[in-house]
Amino acid sequence: MATVSGRTSSARVLVLGGTTEGRELASACTAVPGLEVISSLAGRTSSPLLPAGEVRIGGFGGIDGLADYLRRQRIDAVVDATHPFAATMTAHAFAASAQVGVPLLVLRRPGWIEQPGDRWHRVPDLATAAELLPKLGERVFLTTGRQSIAAFAGVDACWFLSRSVEPPADPLPARLQVLLDRGPFTLAGERALLAGHRIDVLVTKDSGGSTAKLDAARELGLPVVLVDRPPVPSGADVAPTVEAALQWLRRGSAVACTPG
Repeated sequence: MATVSGRTSSARVLVLGGTTEGRELASACTAVPGLEVISSLAGRTSSPLLPAGEVRIGGFGGIDGLADYLRRQRIDAVVDATHPFAATMTAHAFAASAQVGVPLLVLRRPGWIEQPGDRWHRVPDLATAAELLPKLGERVFLTTGRQSIAAFAGVDACWFLSRSVEPPADPLPARLQVLLDRGPFTLAGERALLAGHRIDVLVTKDSGGSTAKLDAARELGLPVVLVDRPPVPSGADVAPTVEAALQWLRRGSAVACTPG
């Protein structure tokens, strides 16, 4: 059994998920004796990929709502495995965990590293990306997520191909083709998509993970506008992999788990 704050019982871990890493961590946690995992999804997609174990869907109602949930559910540790650009949720998790006195780990896959032959243009935000685009190309492959497309609504000089799991909402660019698809994507598929749509510039967020679209852009000599990810809260524990997150839980940052 797990030893939690001086008592012997099951340790309860809340995984703020919605990412591949969140699903993998939930699955790994279910295999650890004495560890109970609850995964929380934001509910922004109608058919999310559900992780193993208990799942809740929907928001918490801000910092105070999340803090109240942590108390009521007797959560012993929180792992923020949300998307690297879910800055608001990460900030709320950090503040709520500190308020309740529950340890928090931020699980973040590493960002991408520029390779020889890349033509990257790093920008701090979507507004800067939209301003830069007309100087780089006219036919744009936009892979920043459906909730980010509004930032490009006023860029009339460009034609956009956007890819997302579900349709985006207004406002949208005047010249936009929407491709509904869910990864993972292959290098061959990305290469064919870029060539078939005559794309001359790629826009994406530095979310890390698969490099297929970046590799394809490099092969074709295309410029890439890369939006930098927001920083994690100062002082937060950060793990780059699921295994590192599991080790953090097992080490006993308020939760000591019996290895599976």
